[in-house]
Amino acid sequence: MISALNQLVDLVEQHLTEETDADVHRLAETIGTTEYHLRRMFSSLAGMPLSEYVRRRRMTVAAADVVRGEDDLLGIAVRYGYGSTEAFGRAFRAVHGAAPREVRRDGGPLRTQPQLRFRLTVEGNTPMDTRLVDRATFRLIGHAARVPLIHEGVNPHIQRHIASLPQQEHLRLKALGDTDPPGLLQVCDDVAPDAAEGSELTYLHGVAVTGSTPAPDDLDAIEVPAGRWAVFRSAGPYPRALQTLWAATATEWFPSNPWRLRPGPSIVAILERAEDFSTATCELWLPVEEG
Repeated sequence: MISALNQLVDLVEQHLTEETDADVHRLAETIGTTEYHLRRMFSSLAGMPLSEYVRRRRMTVAAADVVRGEDDLLGIAVRYGYGSTEAFGRAFRAVHGAAPREVRRDGGPLRTQPQLRFRLTVEGNTPMDTRLVDRATFRLIGHAARVPLIHEGVNPHIQRHIASLPQQEHLRLKALGDTDPPGLLQVCDDVAPDAAEGSELTYLHGVAVTGSTPAPDDLDAIEVPAGRWAVFRSAGPYPRALQTLWAATATEWFPSNPWRLRPGPSIVAILERAEDFSTATCELWLPVEEG
């Protein structure tokens, strides 16, 4: 995977003035993985989605053309895939904090995005409590909402969604669950492959039921096809321990195991928790396939 990510970085450099989506798909096929998995691993290890890295690198290289002053700004905008100076200017300001005309006049400010290079480091000295589970088709039922993705800390949008449900509804949902993962679940679905901070996802507060269990009409439902799941366990401060586990799946578990992510919901089951939810024991269920 480290080699694949470095090939991806090289691909970006070769196509800074072109769209790269088709090339990313071909690269994933060439190295025997999926574009979905490649993008998710890049995002997890680089700390930014691939699309954001491409934008930063593109604007870093474009800044040299702007400062050099040999071409007009429209010509530079078109060269880097923008149809107008306005669109180019918005992207440029988002990276550098100043408009192209200001940078051309003053020589800065410039915020450079260095070319990434992924390297192997020795980690994994803490064993990860993991098991692999094959599941038949099942259904997730509950109350869903569209919320923005937040990588660190408590997501207030999800908090408000859960708090809006009356206590008796939590008890009702828990009574409806009849299969694993157990108990009340935190389900994230429709996550963009890049998993960019602020991008929208579907969050469902609910339970798992067998494929034959009917869902009440007032509940949302997510159909989950048959497949294999990697199940990870975390215990400690909540949600920090769970978020650390999420990161460790990308930095340690996937690179050292013959599995890759497949599209599907991620599921968190809270097995035990403190009364104030300051600590918790959780299971993280991720859909996987052979890599």
